[in-house]
Amino acid sequence: MFIAALLVPCALATVVGVVLLWPRQGPPATTQQPGTPVDAQVVATQRADCTPGDGTGACLGLTVHMTGGPLPGRDLVQILPVEPSTPRFAVGDGVVLQWSGADPLDPGSYQVVDFQRGPPLVWLAVLFAAAVLVLGRWRGLAALVALGLTFVVLLVFVLPSVIAGHDPLAVAIVGACLVMFVVLYLTHGLSARTSTAVLGTLVSLGVIGALGAVFAAAAKLTGLDDQTANLIATLGAPVDARGLLLAGFVIGALGVLDDVTVTQTSAVWELRAANPGLGAGALFAAAMRIGRDHVSSAVNTLVLAYAGASLPLMLVFSLSGNGLGHVLTIGDVATEIVRTLVGSIGLVASVPITTGLAALVASREPRPV
Repeated sequence: MFIAALLVPCALATVVGVVLLWPRQGPPATTQQPGTPVDAQVVATQRADCTPGDGTGACLGLTVHMTGGPLPGRDLVQILPVEPSTPRFAVGDGVVLQWSGADPLDPGSYQVVDFQRGPPLVWLAVLFAAAVLVLGRWRGLAALVALGLTFVVLLVFVLPSVIAGHDPLAVAIVGACLVMFVVLYLTHGLSARTSTAVLGTLVSLGVIGALGAVFAAAAKLTGLDDQTANLIATLGAPVDARGLLLAGFVIGALGVLDDVTVTQTSAVWELRAANPGLGAGALFAAAMRIGRDHVSSAVNTLVLAYAGASLPLMLVFSLSGNGLGHVLTIGDVATEIVRTLVGSIGLVASVPITTGLAALVASREPRPV
């Protein structure tokens, strides 16, 4: 009853939030129209002049066979400058062209923009699903279904709601709560143990949201990186860039949080089963010893995950020749520092919060006969 009295209002607030923030209109008309993607395959590569007849051979000539677009089955030649940033192409590579919408017979109306990556990604997803099912069996199947529902929440609710102009942080909190309720109960079942993990995750998310808002404002983080600037230009409408930044804090930390809260809750219940005579205080103390080991590795995981994602940015600034103090306070770097530290503080706080709640609830359950 104690957990239900706390969780029911949270669940109702999540439902109300979804109703209020649900995107009731389609995405706004964009001011930029990107080119139409066209699938093609490289059938030949050779050195070519950047300008016909200049004799330099400083460019790469790709002959590509279009498999889609306005003229499927047609071959055309694309000239690419040979630079350090130019990808390497080989015969048989699947590529994506961007058709500007101009004369489909003019090779200048097309531009090679990317590789086709569908098949390897599909095989990797199949391998991932197989590994989860082999190890987790029915629990693994529930985890895969929960993962699919997470993507549904993000694609159907979170992203359209932000594009529709709702406050990104509010949308992220409601979306994270919705994901948490669906994923944890579907994966771990409806029980007091799962409910305790849900409540611990909720409180920890609140800590992360509050700390993120305070320190993003104190550090004057604008959130106006290149991707956000491109989004604003594409939509042709103002976007709450700082709110979008905070939304990323919340959603990014959720995956690590539920791992910690579920583990801590399970530890408390297993300790209770092993020694039914333990009271709330003894359960808390024993589970915290487990939690300290868990949180030290989890924080390192979180820091390395953020560092890996921003590795090119770190390399660029390490070559800038500026002092470390200056580099660390540059907007992009400071954003990653705040994101990492706020997420880590929320992660650390989730251990005593969840362990305390779990000890209170588990100690009040009837002893096993």
